[in-house]
Amino acid sequence: MGKKLLLVALVILAGCKGTSQEEENTNKTALNINKTDAEWRAELTDMEYYVLRKAGTERAFSSELLDNKQKGTYVCAGCSTPLFKSEHKFKSGTGWPSFDREIEGNVAFDTDYKIGVPRTEEHCAVCKGHLGHVFNDGPRNTTGKRHCINGAALKFIPDNN
Repeated sequence: MGKKLLLVALVILAGCKGTSQEEENTNKTALNINKTDAEWRAELTDMEYYVLRKAGTERAFSSELLDNKQKGTYVCAGCSTPLFKSEHKFKSGTGWPSFDREIEGNVAFDTDYKIGVPRTEEHCAVCKGHLGHVFNDGPRNTTGKRHCINGAALKFIPDNN
């Protein structure tokens, strides 16, 4: 009898969960962009396609965004999701745009073993495009992180000020 009563109480409690208090999920990661390879190839430049869809790496010091000092937001070249803010960009000397932090929720992380050692790979959380890697050798006076990002994976949107 006690087990039946406990079971009935659990069923009643489980049924009491309402949705009126839940917040709507407005995070862009809830979106999912599914395009065919042919659609990506038609929309992206050859270098953007190579980096974003094939996890390639552009040549060091080749990105027009490397020395960009304007205020604004760096967005995904594949889907325009905001990824990094200009105030978090720093000169790392590595030859790729570097940031000490991402826009939280818009960048996803995975472990990559392509060179034989584990590295933290970064992807756009919306279209899953490859961005680059994050390392623990960034500025110590901030996050200590260096998000080493292919410029071909980014587009820059200047602030309106």
